[in-house]
Amino acid sequence: MSLYVDADACPVKEECLRAAGRHGIRTYLVCNGGIRPSTHPLVETVFVPEGPDAADMWIAERAGAGDVVVTTDIPLAAKCVAAGAQVLKPDGDALTAANIGNVLATRDLMADLRSADPFRQGGGRAFSRADRGRFAAAIDRALRAATQ
Repeated sequence: MSLYVDADACPVKEECLRAAGRHGIRTYLVCNGGIRPSTHPLVETVFVPEGPDAADMWIAERAGAGDVVVTTDIPLAAKCVAAGAQVLKPDGDALTAANIGNVLATRDLMADLRSADPFRQGGGRAFSRADRGRFAAAIDRALRAATQ
């Protein structure tokens, strides 16, 4: 069992590392660069080549049943859920076989709406302290469940 973190722009890397350390879980921080490698013996920082979705492809090729994946990338989440991995978003929401279809459809719909109206302003809400707290509790639950 491993923890895979889509580390580019991930706001909860430290929470992942702390939880993985408490549970003794092998962790992969996967990114295109720009983060400092961890010195923790259970953490491997994987630098993938520049390019679209290189980190996502690396994770999708490896994550499977018993693993936990942290990502905001919905297509990556869908691949990991299909492979049997538990998937968490940085706000603590779980992406599962029961909800990934709706989440993926909503993502596609919003992309279509944005492309139809190039002047549309706005975006998601800001990442909050409450999101960070929900994530910390969710990652502990997910890692505990994966190791049992």
